[in-house]
Amino acid sequence: MQRADHLDLSQLACVAFDADDTLWHNERFFRLTQERFAEALAPFAPDIDLDARLIAAERRNIGHYGYGIKGFVLSMIETALEVTENRVGGDVIADLIAAGQDMLQHPIDLLPHAAEAVEAARARGPVLLITKGDLLDQERKLAQSGLGDLFDRVEIVSNKTPGVYTRIFDSFGGATRGMMVGNSMKSDVRPMIDAGGIGVFVPHDLQWDLEAAEAPEGHARFHALPDLGALPDLLT
Repeated sequence: MQRADHLDLSQLACVAFDADDTLWHNERFFRLTQERFAEALAPFAPDIDLDARLIAAERRNIGHYGYGIKGFVLSMIETALEVTENRVGGDVIADLIAAGQDMLQHPIDLLPHAAEAVEAARARGPVLLITKGDLLDQERKLAQSGLGDLFDRVEIVSNKTPGVYTRIFDSFGGATRGMMVGNSMKSDVRPMIDAGGIGVFVPHDLQWDLEAAEAPEGHARFHALPDLGALPDLLT
């Protein structure tokens, strides 16, 4: 994926960042817990694709629980009951709850160049953080990240849609003068482009299945970076 030659930054007034797996690691904790889930359920359901059943439950439950660890834990418990026909023991359910509690306490590990990228964006104007997930957990992660003071505004939203981006960027010159930087084509890039702004994709090694989407290759307002270390050069 390459930058479109005619990407125009002359009117750029505001840059926003995603949080999870853009500024700090997140998905790897879900993967570790998913492995713990599979190990706990394997004796009860040896012939069942537990990963597929869990992602199906997550897909069903997004509208009920939203994004984040708490919804993930509820989906694990629901899947455990389904695949065992309610035979799973209370000790397994307790272990899944404990796994979720461990996730809610994991330390924040910034991705390379995160602070430098946000600082570079500040040189252009206001900088926003726009993230999905559980309110308390996202606030905890931001506080522990050491990046909180760098943002002019923080938005923790239930979903990322063109309308959400339009609403947020209206206070900063409009989405057409904004840029969204993130690791999700589905949530960070495509809806921002649909809102009239610039979508910058920064890939992470791990991607949640529900965030997969096609790249808008060749679009005038789409750009892909190898990592956050390349953002300062893009903004200058």
